[in-house]
Amino acid sequence: MKIYTKTGDTGTTSLIGGERVSKCDLRVEAYGSVDELTAHIALMADTIAKDEGLKAQVEELRQIESQLMTVAALLAVGCGGEGKIAPIAEERVEMLERAIDTMQSRIPAITKFTIPGGHCWVSMAHICRTVCRRAERAALRAAEVTEVDASATKYLNRLSDYLYALGRYITEHLGVEEILWIP
Repeated sequence: MKIYTKTGDTGTTSLIGGERVSKCDLRVEAYGSVDELTAHIALMADTIAKDEGLKAQVEELRQIESQLMTVAALLAVGCGGEGKIAPIAEERVEMLERAIDTMQSRIPAITKFTIPGGHCWVSMAHICRTVCRRAERAALRAAEVTEVDASATKYLNRLSDYLYALGRYITEHLGVEEILWIP
């Protein structure tokens, strides 16, 4: 099977259900941002996998990658595709919340805004967080003009919180200084 179809040469693509839309469609922008986020999270998981003490976080990131494929698919639903992709289960959002709570129980309470940095792994977590926020905004823009499953945007919102907590957790785990914003 060839990976190129030539059907997109004129600037259109198919959504789930067969609807053809511009590659500039808000839904395409949204699932493209989620695709980018998935790649960043995969890189982060591959990188921190070198540290046995972060094994649980690597496993969480691998589960997140799979859920992001579902989020992207939910954003790619067009006319005729309704009901073909199951929403993100509430248990997946709750998994993120439990992971956030676990990480927060092991790090100092936040007293000031944090600035990304201190170690490349911490910076990677914040890159993932900011890409996640952009993907969430893109999904919300799409939801203003077309039907978007609410579980997709809810998952992205909680995921950005998870990635923020992960950055702080890695800072503590590695024993590097957390960079605080002091205006």
